[in-house]
Amino acid sequence: MQVPVLAGLLVLFVAVADVEGQTNAQERAGALRVQLTEVLAQEENLQTQLKYLEEISKPENIEKSLAGIGSTHPEDLREARRRQLELEKMNLQAQLKLLADSQMRLESSIVRADADAYNQSATVIQDVDRQSSAKQLVRKKTRSRSRLRRNRKKSKAVRLDY
Repeated sequence: MQVPVLAGLLVLFVAVADVEGQTNAQERAGALRVQLTEVLAQEENLQTQLKYLEEISKPENIEKSLAGIGSTHPEDLREARRRQLELEKMNLQAQLKLLADSQMRLESSIVRADADAYNQSATVIQDVDRQSSAKQLVRKKTRSRSRLRRNRKKSKAVRLDY
């Protein structure tokens, strides 16, 4: 009688450990998805800033922005402003490239975390199946022992009758 109880406790312990592992993988995938959402929001913000810089970098807009400033060399002012805007655009493009790399890494990490969660859930099911099979085997052995005992008792009783 002790063997089935111990086997049941072992089954419960293994199932709980596997569910905790599965939960961790699912939580990791969820956290990665949150990070991906943040990266996408940052990327959208940078794209908006880049469009704005491209708009104000047009020659006519640079000229309008410097119209109120008096200078003997307005072409130098326009060129300096154009270079400043180009540097800002290059900086934004570099940031966008970093975010794109982060996005790719996060997406692949999410795929791995989802696969881990799936594999862990499949492992839990396989373990439960194996443990159920083990329980059935223990029951069969217990039944066969009981039958063996009954048969021995019957054979003793039959021998005593002769």
